[in-house]
Amino acid sequence: MLLTAKNIQKNYGLRQLVDDANIYLEPRDKIGILGINGTGKSTLLRILAGVEEPDSGTVTRGNNARLSFLQQNPPMNPENNILQQVFDNLSDEYRQLKEYEAKTILSKLGFDDTTLKIGNLSGGQKKRVALAAVLVAPAEILILDEPTNHLDTNMINWLEDYLKHFTGGLIMVTHDRYFLTRVVNRITELERGKFYSYEANYAKYLELKSQRAEMEQASFRKRQAFLRKEYEWISRGVRARGTKSRDRIERYENLKSMDAPETDGRVEITAATSRLGRKIIELDSVCKSFDSNTVLSPFSYGLLKTDRIGIVGRNGIGKSTLLNIISGVLPPDEGRVNMGVTVKIGYFTQENKNLPENEKVIDYINDIAREITTPEGNFTAARMLERFLFTGEMQHSLIGRLSGGEKRRLYLLGILMSAPNVLLLDEPTNDLDIETLGILEEYLEGFPGPIIAVSHDRYFLDKIATEIFEVGENGKISQFTGNYTDYISKKKELEPSVNGDKPVTPKGSRPERVKKLKFSYKEEREFETINEEVATLESQLEEYDGKIAAAGSDYVLLNNLLAEKKDLECKLDEKMERWLYLNELWEKIQAENN
Repeated sequence: MLLTAKNIQKNYGLRQLVDDANIYLEPRDKIGILGINGTGKSTLLRILAGVEEPDSGTVTRGNNARLSFLQQNPPMNPENNILQQVFDNLSDEYRQLKEYEAKTILSKLGFDDTTLKIGNLSGGQKKRVALAAVLVAPAEILILDEPTNHLDTNMINWLEDYLKHFTGGLIMVTHDRYFLTRVVNRITELERGKFYSYEANYAKYLELKSQRAEMEQASFRKRQAFLRKEYEWISRGVRARGTKSRDRIERYENLKSMDAPETDGRVEITAATSRLGRKIIELDSVCKSFDSNTVLSPFSYGLLKTDRIGIVGRNGIGKSTLLNIISGVLPPDEGRVNMGVTVKIGYFTQENKNLPENEKVIDYINDIAREITTPEGNFTAARMLERFLFTGEMQHSLIGRLSGGEKRRLYLLGILMSAPNVLLLDEPTNDLDIETLGILEEYLEGFPGPIIAVSHDRYFLDKIATEIFEVGENGKISQFTGNYTDYISKKKELEPSVNGDKPVTPKGSRPERVKKLKFSYKEEREFETINEEVATLESQLEEYDGKIAAAGSDYVLLNNLLAEKKDLECKLDEKMERWLYLNELWEKIQAENN
């Protein structure tokens, strides 16, 4: 056992963040911790890492296991250069041994020049340096708080592969649902201070959590039915003369005092929008450079009401610059941005701009709008805050006292309270919990105006995008129809035939419509056999259940069988992902042909 936490309790004032939590970590365990913002996920990680003490309970590391911890806001020396910071507090001998590996990791995370000073880096760059330091440090235990924030897609893919092959134990908090599906083998959910563990990745966890909720509700309904019958019996005037009667009345009273199944609150997103005219935003040959670095080559585009555009590209390539030009925050060097008179932009930036730390939560929202009219009716600022899970006590707290995720949620509410009809979202998934992300995605599906989102979250882009703009070298923008998965498929198809910087679509034109969909030869053969392959894997898994049951107390055999079963489950998960993709593609092909 690498790490054991027993009976952990942690309170903040009247808030019970962690209540009698137990967690254990073995080699090759990869645990994802979920929970809505403010439930104590980061606090729990700090306790497990030894940075913060619990009110009660113990955390023990086994076999002198070494631990490396990525915090949300890691402390750094601004005078260090990048390489010095990575090896800060490590010996010179260790640096000599691991310097090549460190430079390789830093290169994967976007740093080719390791002599840059920490004090000159952005917040996102500092977080990437901290991640490199954690990965380079000698450790059998990795504890990571939001490791995918500030990483582009290539970096996330590399980190996924790195952590999959990590042979120690991993505990992390992340909102990246594809990352959770592909990396972790256990999900631990923190809900109202309690722990619920699932031997599953994220995709399987959704199924198991649904089953748990259904069982709790079924049990509650049975109890209610029993109480109704018992109440009728007691109401008939039965006196508690006999022992059986007294026992029955006592059981009734005990059941009546039990609470219904409790869950954490759920964000309710609804907002007003302003009328949007025909003319929205038109970009006419806009371009932008900083010194000699071209971040946007001449680009033209007319925004439509139904547009759902995801913007992708490596870090520092110019994605946020494009949003700033569209919003009017940054003027282009050449070209024009023509904006319709009815346009009201809601711009959700990475940095929670204009969020005053020393102002009360309720005052911040009141300054934007004291009341809004939505399709569900009129809501005051206080009522909207409640729908975004800010209790009466929290509404009168200073913004500076909120967690990072709570600040992000407040900032989102502030944007929506302004009744925008065009949404620009710059990394909207950073620091939002998974449940709130799902609700935000539902809201965006019904938003009546155009949405442009810069995001590294592949799951988010698969849910909301119908077009992908890729910002490439020298500021060239390539346009792809479809969501993120469609974009990746098309990129793979184009790779063998693309020469140099040949654009995917003519400059300044609307994106080409998708060519007629069809299976490749390989996909067609795979589609014909994949059902049988899935059935075979499922049958093999069932056989392992019998073998495990028959192993009895032979712990060596049992451990070997469990390891083999886990490998088989991973193969089945991968095969099911492929099955899902092929069947969705087949359905699209059928729809086109019909």
